[in-house]
Amino acid sequence: MNTLKLLHTADNISTWVGKAFAWLIVVLMVMVMGEVFKRYALNAPTAWIFEASNMLYGTAFMMCGAYTLSQDGHVRGDFFYGSAKPRTQASLDFVLYILFFIPGVIALTWAGWTYAGDAISIREMTNSADAIPLYPFKAVIPLTGFIVLMQGLAEIVRCVVCLKTGEWPARLKDANEIDVVEQQLSASIYVDEDAKRDAIERAKHIDEEAHQRGGHAMGENK
Repeated sequence: MNTLKLLHTADNISTWVGKAFAWLIVVLMVMVMGEVFKRYALNAPTAWIFEASNMLYGTAFMMCGAYTLSQDGHVRGDFFYGSAKPRTQASLDFVLYILFFIPGVIALTWAGWTYAGDAISIREMTNSADAIPLYPFKAVIPLTGFIVLMQGLAEIVRCVVCLKTGEWPARLKDANEIDVVEQQLSASIYVDEDAKRDAIERAKHIDEEAHQRGGHAMGENK
């Protein structure tokens, strides 16, 4: 298995997990809508809805973290990074992953394993009037740590490849805003072909500039 295939395997796992757990947002939306109806139309509020909504949102937030990392979608605060050359970016990423990311995620996974184990052993429940199980949510913590750690190791390999070649290895492409723009314009009957091409090109230009500012440049600044 070559390096790029290995990286894409990690990306695929993170993407699959992230998209699967993203459906929890739909579950959360339906649950909140039902609770609003019960509370205001039937005057029958549910005691455990607040804890349940927090657990669902927290689970979606944590389990989509590796997917966001695989798409290089986490927010960066360093304005220097976006205009730096790929090798400089890779050097910074490599050092930060080794010094901060890996120790932090290992600590999260280790502590989460103990935390979840204690909760499972006592079948921990919430503190609401109608208590619901809390231990399944706590079990998500070490699982999150494991998946994010896997993706983090893949990102370190990406840094090593970039340091050797001077270019970032390709990521698996996923749907983004520019794809939606192209789909909507291509289906429009109210915009002529020249205007469509011009709008798509301008959207791509804006998207590329945003990626550079956010640290998503993939090798054009050699």
